[in-house]
Amino acid sequence: MPAPERIEPRGLADYLETMSKSVFQTGISWRVVDSKWPEIREAMRDFDPDTIARFGDMELEELANDKRVIRNRRKLKAIVDNARQMIDLDAKHGSFRNYLRSHDDFDATVKDLRKQFRFLGETGCYQFLLVVSEEVPPYEEWQASRSKGR
Repeated sequence: MPAPERIEPRGLADYLETMSKSVFQTGISWRVVDSKWPEIREAMRDFDPDTIARFGDMELEELANDKRVIRNRRKLKAIVDNARQMIDLDAKHGSFRNYLRSHDDFDATVKDLRKQFRFLGETGCYQFLLVVSEEVPPYEEWQASRSKGR
């Protein structure tokens, strides 16, 4: 997998889109997700968190039948829940970036992300933080630290 392009998030939609890409990539080839991304973005209303957070069963059912998206209902529901959580953390911390930076270190950030958000594993957290321009350890160092004790 090539190194993902870093962005400077302009708002919650950028964070939600980046996180959602990690969610969709869980257990699926990143190439499949990348090739469908423009259609996924359109179907997911440009990842507007306020819009996504209001999705109910009807909207989830429509998405689960929409050929533009990866039609995994559990992942789609996780993205809706993640949008709600992101909005909440943004309000509690004054910004989502403040939330991300409220932890002592990278490992604490990953631990809390995995607690707060659904369908985010260690790799998804690493990729998310890297793309949104947060500090992450060099990839090789991070990989080596994960394999210790396994």
